[in-house]
Amino acid sequence: MNCVETKCALEDSIKKSRFIGVIVPCLNESEVSLNLKQLHNEHPSATHIAYAYRIKTDNGLVYRFHDAGEPTGTAGKPIFQQLEGKELVNVLIAVIRYFGGIKLGAGGLTRAYGNTAKNVIEAAAVRPYIDWIKMPLALDYNQIQPLEYLLKKLNGQIVKQDFAERVKLVVQLPADQASLLQQSFPDTY
Repeated sequence: MNCVETKCALEDSIKKSRFIGVIVPCLNESEVSLNLKQLHNEHPSATHIAYAYRIKTDNGLVYRFHDAGEPTGTAGKPIFQQLEGKELVNVLIAVIRYFGGIKLGAGGLTRAYGNTAKNVIEAAAVRPYIDWIKMPLALDYNQIQPLEYLLKKLNGQIVKQDFAERVKLVVQLPADQASLLQQSFPDTY
């Protein structure tokens, strides 16, 4: 799976219609809603704002696509197929269309929306998706330095710490590195 690092946009003109592709990282459906609302505010005179998204949750993938008034299956679905084909998660792609007066037909619309989505994905900074987990630990003070060293090697970090008789921590690290941390600090959970 892959994800995008930052928002990216590009514009294309097809038979006098403007197609603006926007790709935005989103961690949940409420972020998707906020970004769609913002796009509608930025483009109040757009003819259509079709979109698709895929969000990774604890219960699996959540995905939706919307044709925004275009003929069924000609806008949202081709955008979604690009997301799925590139195995992108936690991302929204919207394609904003300003009608230019020339009808494209169902095939033309499908190609226009699909190609705009494909081009904005290619323009975006795509990286492999990392599944992060948080783990609580309770350590002796002399174990802090070795833990910090190991976390640096595992691409992890301390996100919360409480100093008492023992140091209580919450660390965040890639899920595939959790077993190495557990092996190195077996009696700290």
